[in-house]
Formats: sequence, C-alpha cells, structure tokens
Amino acid sequence: MPDDAPTTSVPAPSPGVTGAEDWRPHLGTDAERPAPTLPHLVFFEPRIPGNTGNAIRLAAVTGARLHLVEPLGFDLDEPKLRRAGLDYHDLAAMEVHADLEAALASMPEARVFAFTTKATTRHTDVEYRPGDVLLFGPEPTGLPDDVLAHARITDQVKIPMLPGRRSLNLTNSASIAIYEAWRQTGFAGGV
Repeated sequence: MPDDAPTTSVPAPSPGVTGAEDWRPHLGTDAERPAPTLPHLVFFEPRIPGNTGNAIRLAAVTGARLHLVEPLGFDLDEPKLRRAGLDYHDLAAMEVHADLEAALASMPEARVFAFTTKATTRHTDVEYRPGDVLLFGPEPTGLPDDVLAHARITDQVKIPMLPGRRSLNLTNSASIAIYEAWRQTGFAGGV
C-alpha cells in the first residue's frame, strides 16, 4: 500500500440504511476533529466483534479515539459488534486503517506504546500525553514480533497480572490503560 493511501472512516451503510438508522460511529473532516485530550486506542487486526463493540462504547464514554487496523476478523455490520456497543456508536470517534503504516501515518508525531505481556515497563510507569498511541494486538495472539520491533514503537508496556496467566481480554486491557491515562489528567472533562 502506498504511503499516501487514505485512511478510511467507517464504510458506507448497508443498502437500505440511511441517516438516523446508520448506527456506526462517524467522523467529521480533519478540520472538525477536536485536538486529542487522551491517547488514541489502536486495535491491530482485531478478530472478535464483541470486543470491538465494547471498545466503541469505551471510546464513547471516555472521549478517546478508536482506530482499527485491517484486516478485521469481522464485518463492521456484524450484529455482535452493534449489540456490544449498545446505543453508544454515534457517540464514539472511530477510524479504520488499511494497515499499521496508514494508522501510524495519521498520527505522525505520536509516541506509540505497544501493550504486551513480554514487556517490563508497567502501564502505570508511563506519563501519558494527549495524542499518544496505545497499541493492542489481536485477541488470540497479541502483537506479533514484527509490530513490537516497529521503528515507531516508543516503548513496550504491560499490565501486571498474577504469574501463570496468559493475558487479559483485549477491551479490558484497553479500558485499564485509557483510564490510567485519564486518571493522570484528573479525569479532565469527566463527571
């Protein structure tokens, strides 16, 4: 894919779906997007629609922007995705990117924190900034080694767990991370 490949927002609605019936998150133009107040959540090749639906809801309630990196393991019209996000889809900001390079190119100055059980730095040891990228891997495998070795990765971080446990659920991990970043701001804008 060329470096100048456009980032896509949510694809066009299914036939027969119009305006108010289209439940999927929407984006304005670049000029209409507010400056980030929280890090971006980036899901690399997510595979489970319910997890992504929950992440859409997480983005809606925190104000974080959710980025999905293709290929996705589901269709964005998947009923499980819609059900998990409940009625929060229109309150979330979400973008879909053709690949990791396109996603990172849309945030050229951002620090990128790759979440992995292989890390030694704890997620609470990072002083998060607005516009940082919190990068999470697909549900069954986590981030592959080539992504963890990407030149844009600022640091690899982990969420502590008891020994002998494989991993946390993808959206649970994203929730822990984004709430830590938000806590560091005093939950600015929250009630």
